[in-house]
This record gives sequence, C-alpha cells and structure tokens, in this order.
Amino acid sequence: MSVRPQRRARVDGGQPTTGYDANYLFELARERSAKSLARLTEIVVDLFESESTVLSDRERAEMYSILRVVIRDIEMSLRRRLSERLADLADVPPELVRDLANDAVDVAYPILTRCGVLRDEDLIEIVRFRSLEHQLAVAIRENVSEAVSEALVATNNERVIETLLRNENARISRMTLEYLVEESKRVDSFREPLLRREDLGADLARRMFAWVSMALRQYILDAHDLDPHVVDELLEAAAVEELRAHPPAKKKSAELAEALKREGRATPAMILAALREGEVSLFVAMFCRETGLGETLAKRVLFEPEGEGLAIACRAAGFGKVVFSSILALRRKIEARPELDVRAELRHALAFFDHVPEAGARDALLLWRQGSDYGREVRRLRRGLKRSLRTASGVAARKPARSEA
Repeated sequence: MSVRPQRRARVDGGQPTTGYDANYLFELARERSAKSLARLTEIVVDLFESESTVLSDRERAEMYSILRVVIRDIEMSLRRRLSERLADLADVPPELVRDLANDAVDVAYPILTRCGVLRDEDLIEIVRFRSLEHQLAVAIRENVSEAVSEALVATNNERVIETLLRNENARISRMTLEYLVEESKRVDSFREPLLRREDLGADLARRMFAWVSMALRQYILDAHDLDPHVVDELLEAAAVEELRAHPPAKKKSAELAEALKREGRATPAMILAALREGEVSLFVAMFCRETGLGETLAKRVLFEPEGEGLAIACRAAGFGKVVFSSILALRRKIEARPELDVRAELRHALAFFDHVPEAGARDALLLWRQGSDYGREVRRLRRGLKRSLRTASGVAARKPARSEA
C-alpha cells in the first residue's frame, strides 16, 4: 500500500498548528511495514515535540489508541524516543504507559524513573517480575511510596536496596527501616546510606552504633594486645554515654516500664503479670529495661522457639528458674504451637538454663548489647555445654554402664 502525504490541519487565520491527520495515521498503522511504522512514530513524536502543536483531547485519544495497537511492532530506537517523550506527560493512557514500562529496559527506563501515571500496583508488579535493571530504575524514581519501597526491599538484592536507600525522595516505612538497620549488621553497604537518611531517626542511628562498635572491637583486638573484656567494657561505656547524651524517644510502654523501675515495682512478678494479662508490649519493654537489649533483639530472644537465648538473658539478668520457666509457659498465650513441640522445647530450655554458667551468660549479654552476632554467642555456649545438655535433657541415648574388669 502506498501512503498519501500528511494533511495539515488549520485554525482561524489559516496558520498550520498541527500535522495531525487521523485517517493518514490509521493508514500507516494498517500498513504495518517497517517504513510506515517508522513514519507513524516520527509524526507522533514530532507532534509532541513541536511547541506550536495544539492537539484536542479527541486527537490525543485517537493517537494513543493507534500507538497501543502497533507499539510492539515499532523499532526499539523509535520506542525509546517515544518513551522519552511520553514519560513527562500527565494525560497518557495507563495501558500505553504499562506497555512501555514492561518493555526492554532501554525503552522502559524513562517511564520507570519519571512517569507519574504509573500506579503503585504497576510498579510493584514490575519489581516482582521484571529484571534487575527494571528494579534499579524503579528504585531511583523521583517519588517512591512506602509500598513500592517495601517491594524493592523484598527482592533481597543488596544493590537494589542500597540504591533505594540513596534515593532521598523514597518514602520508607519505620518497620522497613528497622529491618534494614538489623540487616546492616551483616551488609556493610547499607550503613552509610542509612545513616544519611533524614527519616532514619536518632534511635535507629544509635542502634547502628553497636554494629560499628563491634567492627571497631575486632580491629582493636587484631591490632593491639589488649584484654577482650577491657575492650568490651570500654565500648559498652561509650554506648551508654551516647544514649545518655541523646536519649531516644520512648513509646508509652517504654515510659511505663521506666516508671515502674523507678518506683521499685518492676519486679519479676510484675513482669510475669504483664505477660499473663496479654500486655505484650509492656512485658517486652520491661524485659528490655532489665537486660539492656534493644526491642528487636529482645523480641527474638523472648520468642524464639528453642528458648536458649532467653535462658542466657535470664541467667545474666539474675532471673531465677521459676521466672524463666513461667515466661516459657506463658508464651503459649500468644503462640499457636502443638503441645508436644512445646513440652519438648520446655525440657530442652530448662536443661540449658540449669547448665549455662552465669559468667558466660553475662559475657554473651554484654556482647549482644554491643551488636555481636546473636546466633554466634548462643552456639558458643551450646558447644561448651553439649555433653551435659544431652545428658540432662534426655536427648542422648542412654548407654549401659560397662563393668570394671
């Protein structure tokens, strides 16, 4: 099919204002040859780029409808040019924008980074199912909502998460920031961009001080012949001094726990009463107050099934076996666990509590406060007690005693 020349539209005064001719564009689209589609794209882009062009709403709708039909058949370089031009427009049909956003990343990039027509659900779907390059483009958008940030973090890709953290315009929820602060224990690249974020909050920044302290601790021990306990005490003193100088904003439960402690009412019986009555937030706050642990780690210690970390913390804080076993039993109020599993874990945890040395428990608690790896300290004590724990908990098979010759 041959295509006829483009017809010029005119307004009052006879001056040409647009090269738009719907019939001509439809003919180009129907021909579907490389030449006709290239011509179609050039005309559309020229219409967008021309300052003298004035398109009516009907003309724009017709143009977008044509593009939606043929977009996949247009050469990539032309799709890229079209995407670049449409990215900053507010009246582009969502269907056309989604098509371009799901295209090859060279085409999708302007749309993903700038287009305000894309909705959160569109972006989340792209983050979940498209390439790393698409995810990175979403992470540097001029505006990223909390929901999209959560989807980007859920990729577990360190490069994507670091890119998101460096985006000052990205909104990240408090819960997601808390998670990333914990992740910064093991992912060094998260630390600097996290600390630069205005929405991090002083309390989370101070929590990260512990991770840096542990790296400093290892450096000091490697470079100098110093007693590890002396280094630990110095770092602990520095952390305490920092918290005193800039105390974090307290939740209501933390304020109540502090008041109870100040009034001498934060007894083990009161701590157990809070858990018994379902006041989990107050219970956690009081436990944090007694052990010096942060809320996130305290919850892990309190509610992990095995109960070994809880045994260590209770030993170190001077809680007796009755308090420890009562906490284990009362946890069932907020857990849906099979009775058999609970009984087995209770026996194991009580045996661990009986055999863990108090001095070793205090050392572990001190290292946790400074940001040491939680699991590593549990494993260290577990290895030291392995033989006695197996005997005490009945896990090891009983062997018949051999008679003396």
